[in-house]
Amino acid sequence: MFRAAEAAFGLALLLATIWASLALFYRLPVSPAIRGAAAGSLALLGVVAVISMIWRPRLVVILPFVLCFTGIVVWWGSIEPPAAANWAGDVARLVTGTVDSDILTLTNVRNFTWKSDGSFVEKWEPRAYDLKKLKSLDLFMSYWAGPEMAHMILSFGFDGDQYLAWSIEVRRTAGGKFSPLGDLFKSNPLVIIAADERDVVRVRSNIRGEDVQLFRMRAPPANAARLLLQYVSDANALAEHPRFYNSLTTNCTTTAAKMMRAVGATFPFDWRLIVNGYLPEFAYDRNALDKKLPFEELKAAAHIAPRAKSADASEDFSKAIREGVPSPLD
Repeated sequence: MFRAAEAAFGLALLLATIWASLALFYRLPVSPAIRGAAAGSLALLGVVAVISMIWRPRLVVILPFVLCFTGIVVWWGSIEPPAAANWAGDVARLVTGTVDSDILTLTNVRNFTWKSDGSFVEKWEPRAYDLKKLKSLDLFMSYWAGPEMAHMILSFGFDGDQYLAWSIEVRRTAGGKFSPLGDLFKSNPLVIIAADERDVVRVRSNIRGEDVQLFRMRAPPANAARLLLQYVSDANALAEHPRFYNSLTTNCTTTAAKMMRAVGATFPFDWRLIVNGYLPEFAYDRNALDKKLPFEELKAAAHIAPRAKSADASEDFSKAIREGVPSPLD
């Protein structure tokens, strides 16, 4: 039993060393060279502390590490996400919304025109939507790192082929980049984007060349409306109180899952919520997709790239990319 306790404590020391060293490396507000030296020094101290588990006196080495680690935890808790910065243009504004009767009015809906080199013509719009005309909910998966990892977008469909897409992203500063490891360590705030599909979907399928797949969901309009209003509520809260993006706990998939739970959807934790490239299989297993077809046939029909590139910036982009995609509404 004592040996097991020692092993558990040694493992805890090792994990604490890794986390604290990376926290210093990514967030210590000094030059990169000093950050690297501080992280390396702490890592060395932690490794020596772990090794000291097999000899005595242990306290001489472990105590300094524990004191350093405690100081880092206190400092870490004091780091708050910035409310203002030189943000990248595509995440520069925050969407907010109000509801009056059944009319949802949004500020800062993104409707950029993207060029082939990745630049864009900026356009933010106020838009209004009649919740009584909400009829569908669709899931876009944009695969950027093989079959395991994708960016998730939910799009709400209204009468007249009008769609409103929501994307939860990293709020980068100008020139900044998304880093799955760095964004575990309070590197960037979270941003919720409401956008036209010709913007937020087309930039991934046509400009970045990602494998974008579309799955049409089995969601009664009343449930879709509750989820949409939860997006609006979270966007309003984010505008008042910024939060950090986290690659594991607060990302495009986990945040949307929390929203769906908030509006009454019940589902267990599943590893596919983390390795989110397999999220469509999870949705299929939970009867959230059309089950008239086997999943493999549904997935084969989900690839929209050829239709998206053919439609390009056409006004009929949203209608064109849905041609041939099975829907529970059919």
